[in-house]
Amino acid sequence: MNSFNPIDPVGGVRENRVNRDVFLQLLELMERVRVTPEQLLRYARTKGLSAQGPTTPRDSVILLESAVELSGDPHLALKLGQRVGIESYGTLGFALMTCANLRESIDLTLRYGKVFFEPRWKVQDNDGDLVLWLELMVNSPERQRIATEIFFSQFSTIGSTLHRGKLDGAQVQFAFPAPANVGIFESTFDADLVFDAERSQIVLPTKVLDTPVRTANVSEHLVFNRQCEEMLSGLHAAEKTTADVRCLLMQSAGQFSDVGKIAYQLNMSERTLRRRLTTENTSFRLILDEIRNLLAKEYLARTELIVAEIAFLLDYEETASFRRAFIRWNGITPSEYRLHASGNLAA
Repeated sequence: MNSFNPIDPVGGVRENRVNRDVFLQLLELMERVRVTPEQLLRYARTKGLSAQGPTTPRDSVILLESAVELSGDPHLALKLGQRVGIESYGTLGFALMTCANLRESIDLTLRYGKVFFEPRWKVQDNDGDLVLWLELMVNSPERQRIATEIFFSQFSTIGSTLHRGKLDGAQVQFAFPAPANVGIFESTFDADLVFDAERSQIVLPTKVLDTPVRTANVSEHLVFNRQCEEMLSGLHAAEKTTADVRCLLMQSAGQFSDVGKIAYQLNMSERTLRRRLTTENTSFRLILDEIRNLLAKEYLARTELIVAEIAFLLDYEETASFRRAFIRWNGITPSEYRLHASGNLAA
């Protein structure tokens, strides 16, 4: 049998790092109980894993269920969720860390999470409390429990990065009985626990949602939020090379990569990159200007940063150079744009 390699990149800059890191951590846990990747894969196939490996959410749950049975650890999924940190979420993770409070970070997760992971989180406002649950398409109570444990555990692990201490008033409810070893749940979740609930869900009252994120940063948040928006809005549905260059430039915002470095990251020569962009009716300079202008307008409209600070964030050595570029892009000065934007926001 060929070696089992669950790390099968989707390609280039759009690789799903979350899935990769989950599988790496799973294999490490299985290695501790002397179960090889080949043994895990072979056993999972007897339970219905597709021949291509874990390529769907259903396949992933089957693989995880197989790992639970082979390891003899009923809460392996809970432990696995704790081992995948916020850094695995790439752009979304950085955006979450720069949010002002937990409400903003949850809104961001619900809006952009579909780009990064399956399944979907569902949300409901219940008299001011925010109720979150998962839309799980699994066909047995055991698989429901395993999927709930890993995703709720991941959600809690991310939350613990954003705040410190227990969230008074928050509840994590499980639609299954309390386990014999309830202590592992208590150490995983910074909230009150409820078992035998009607549905597995997370309940967050208003006072919890207003909890400040300890790493909040307005200017950095704009950069990462914009990158998430680009991935979601369909900007990447443009010509492939143009989309990939946009993505990499957004990632390097603040100290923009030059065309040579971008070409290297895309595994091609600078000449090839320029030729492909020409074929797509654009150029590296035009894309860089597009990204700079987009971020400049965000900073001017939504922050109190002075123009010199914005020029610095956009990698201009002189404020005057930024002013000239902004006028060329928009036909008005940065100050005029800010005045116009503030009027629109007030309206």
